[in-house]
Amino acid sequence: MSGGGCSIVWFRRDLRVEDNPALAAGVRAGAVIAVFIYAPEEEGHYYPGRVSRWWLKQSLAYLNSSLKSLGTSLITKRSTDSISSLLEVVKSTGATQLFFNHLYDPISLVRDHRTKEILTAQGISVRSFNADLLYEPWEVNDDEGRPFTTFSAFWEKCLSMPYDPEAPLLPPKRIISGDASRCPSDNLVFEDELEKGSNALLARAWSPGWSNADKALTTFVNGPLLEYSQNRRKADSATTSFLSPHLHFGEVSVRKVFHFVRIKQVLWANEGNKAAEESVNLFLKSIGLREYSRYMSFNHPYSLERPLLGHLRYFPWVVDEGYFKAWRQGRTGYPLVDAGMRELWATGWLHDRIRVVVSSFFVKVLQLPWRWGMKYFWDTLLDADLESDALGWQYISGTLPDGRELDRIDYPQVC
Repeated sequence: MSGGGCSIVWFRRDLRVEDNPALAAGVRAGAVIAVFIYAPEEEGHYYPGRVSRWWLKQSLAYLNSSLKSLGTSLITKRSTDSISSLLEVVKSTGATQLFFNHLYDPISLVRDHRTKEILTAQGISVRSFNADLLYEPWEVNDDEGRPFTTFSAFWEKCLSMPYDPEAPLLPPKRIISGDASRCPSDNLVFEDELEKGSNALLARAWSPGWSNADKALTTFVNGPLLEYSQNRRKADSATTSFLSPHLHFGEVSVRKVFHFVRIKQVLWANEGNKAAEESVNLFLKSIGLREYSRYMSFNHPYSLERPLLGHLRYFPWVVDEGYFKAWRQGRTGYPLVDAGMRELWATGWLHDRIRVVVSSFFVKVLQLPWRWGMKYFWDTLLDADLESDALGWQYISGTLPDGRELDRIDYPQVC
């Protein structure tokens, strides 16, 4: 089929063919040009870290393989300006429509707004969709139409919405490919020679890719979920879902996770299994916190850089590079903290409970600025997620209306 009249589907953090509203819209419209633009310089201070780039490389390769099996392939572009690259793809393919899924961090919100303005002015029809949340941020408000300021009130409203989250979409059976002969892919470099040796170890523990995310979800729902309420704090065994990297890169949709878990909840409720129901409620709360992180970022974009509670904006943090280095290298003298930080550097992963311990120690014992810790987590975590990390660090620092008090310290010797 010729490129004229085809649609561009712009992949970002939605690297899947299943339950992908933008892709589904492109397939319905006709011929599809699938595009991924790698422009890390646009992220400013938040250039992706080594392990995050490793995951992205594997996930894109998996997505491309999936798209090829359906009839098309993924065009990759290296850029410092996503909008300029989109315009180039439009010009070379003759595309008349652009579809993409929403993101909620401040940089993406500004970029997406400009994308719609600029491409619409060029005569391109632009549509965007919700593929990352159960409900859009503007759908969840209090009785007076204002955004919530505490998680409990926000999540209670989500669970009592008059309509359920939409059911996940099935993957397309076939994709008609647009003519991309004049739009070759750029070679994307995600790692240098010094990083390859360390990255090779990651493949022993993790399997990026959207169908591997489905397997991880099935494994969790049919296994650890049953006793999640009892075991979730155990940091020495596989008691969590391990879905966070898959969710960050959009390899599995939160709607699919929600619906799968709800099915189990109904089954266990019919069996009268109260403990299992409690497990489901606690796990769904963790999904709710992810929702809330995007909600806060959308409604309070400055929350990634400064506290929500104004009176803590000028707290006299200790600006000590020596303390910061000792924490990063696992040389604080506190065995649990040091073990956690060494595990983070070696594996790109930390159990949720250990994340709380090391971040609480950072903020409340060393009294270092929480933004330093947030940035280090961004640089080193496989599941580095700007909105979730900001919410977590603000919570630990007591800078949210419902955060932990600044003088509440998690004991750094016992998990």
